[in-house]
Amino acid sequence: MGAQEPPPESFASTDDARVVGPLQHVQSITFARDIPLESGGHLSEVTCAFETWGRLNDDATNAVLVCHAISGDSHAARHHPDDDLGWWDDLIGPGKAIDTDRFFVVCPNVLGGCRGSTGPSDLDPNTGRPFGAGFPRITVGDMVNVQRMLAEHLGIRRWRAIVGGSLGGHQAMNWIARYPDAADLCVVIASSARLTSQALGFDIIGRNAIQTDPHFNGGQYYDQPQRPDTGLAIARMLGHITYLSSEVMEEKFDPDRHDPRKVATIFEQRFSIGSYLAHQGQKFTTRFDANSYIALTMAMDLYDLGADRLQLMETFNDAECEFLLVSFSSDWLFPSSQSRDIVNALVALDKPVTYAEITSPRGHDSFLIPEDIQHYAPLIQARLGAIDTIAEQISEVEQIILQEIPPGASVLDLGCGDGHLLSALKRRGHAKLVGVEVDQNNLLQAGRRGLHIIDYDLNEGLPAFIDQQFDVVVLSATLQAVANIEMLFDEMVRVGRRVIVSFPNFAYRALRDAFVTGGRSPKAPGEFGYEWYNTPNRRFPSIADVHDLCREKSLRLRKEIYFDATHNRRIAPDEDPNLNADTAILVISHT
Repeated sequence: MGAQEPPPESFASTDDARVVGPLQHVQSITFARDIPLESGGHLSEVTCAFETWGRLNDDATNAVLVCHAISGDSHAARHHPDDDLGWWDDLIGPGKAIDTDRFFVVCPNVLGGCRGSTGPSDLDPNTGRPFGAGFPRITVGDMVNVQRMLAEHLGIRRWRAIVGGSLGGHQAMNWIARYPDAADLCVVIASSARLTSQALGFDIIGRNAIQTDPHFNGGQYYDQPQRPDTGLAIARMLGHITYLSSEVMEEKFDPDRHDPRKVATIFEQRFSIGSYLAHQGQKFTTRFDANSYIALTMAMDLYDLGADRLQLMETFNDAECEFLLVSFSSDWLFPSSQSRDIVNALVALDKPVTYAEITSPRGHDSFLIPEDIQHYAPLIQARLGAIDTIAEQISEVEQIILQEIPPGASVLDLGCGDGHLLSALKRRGHAKLVGVEVDQNNLLQAGRRGLHIIDYDLNEGLPAFIDQQFDVVVLSATLQAVANIEMLFDEMVRVGRRVIVSFPNFAYRALRDAFVTGGRSPKAPGEFGYEWYNTPNRRFPSIADVHDLCREKSLRLRKEIYFDATHNRRIAPDEDPNLNADTAILVISHT
């Protein structure tokens, strides 16, 4: 089957990368033994459909498991240039982030699906009729159990990585929760530890739309002349709305709001968004089964790894893998706050974790959209071992900071920028290094160095970290950009045994002269080199100011180093550093 024709631009969606007809490269395995289910009962003669790319190496250490979302299937990527598009084609393939020249990639269709794996449309071996609504209630754990049986069949004892988005992320986390030693890396994209009540509500409406369709026939519609296509289409229309952001919907549908593209449908299409939803809903009925939609949404709704940090810490306490979590700023179905809850639990457990919130206007669908994949794909690539070689320029001030960090110390770098300081420490042999950064470009650059970086706003303190978790906390050239300095100081000395703070001194001679003599807002080379209207500096501390703050908080100044970067020389304490040093480096701890 050749590549599919793209739909009209106004109808384009991530569903366009789904194969409607038979899957050309699907394989399957049927397990003879009974499979117990978490909700009770069992299934017999379960079939798991899957596709593979690449070659499994001799010691089976290069296998990557890809888990699909609710409407996905095993066809995650093309197998050759003339093949149908896969739903994650921009992520998986030769030379891509999940490189099929290096890795043996496996993507199974989930239990309960309708694309080859056992689901409601299959025959019940006990009755000889389709399961229909009688298909037993399944969970994400049951899906993972079948995937583990597939791994055993393929000779895979431990995955190099388990990767999934949305429901696929649920599967990835459930793998680690159930089998803590199952993978080297767990990648969770646009997902959560449990659904919000709002997300549950949308799923409930979708199931009601299907089950109240007059052609549902109690779920036994397979031998009937009509199926519950109207209910399934409405459920999918509702789903599409949750996958998009308000911004994307305005951009996509507002320009021709009153000029919809006409489609043959029973659904309202007075507005352009109406014709789009009708098209997507009806198209979905050509490739998906209503009972499977019910079974999979229910499994998703039942999924619950923990409602708070303590429960999540219990869930992941035994995990033996690295974690990479990605969320999207406009995803209101799986909001970033849910990813941060997971990250906070992992950080408190001292698990190696990287987290990025990708700025995107495209909502939950972002994890499938090429423009957004290109932002998070390098993070996956780096965690899989493809580390970028990036030239590092360590300033004189940073050299001094490095000298103040004891060999082998664990280090938390707040406002780590592109990670070059942490990278220097990594080369020096430090094992436990974590960076915090909010600028997306810097975060991705640091991630490409293979560092563990967490996307976190320092103005919220450091609640993810536990007391005395690090030997050294570094805050380099970031103090002046933070609004809540007092809280941050409290948090740094709580989290670190020793704190190294470097900051630009806004009482420096050149800045005083600019203000007093020139009557202008202070401006000088380096961190001071901004106009008053575009500066990122929110505070303007002097050395004397920071000394006062340390005294007020009863903090001990273990070491004071002053530097005039403009003239590349140290300033002695008796040279009035508050006037003559443009940079201060203070080593601080509790008294």
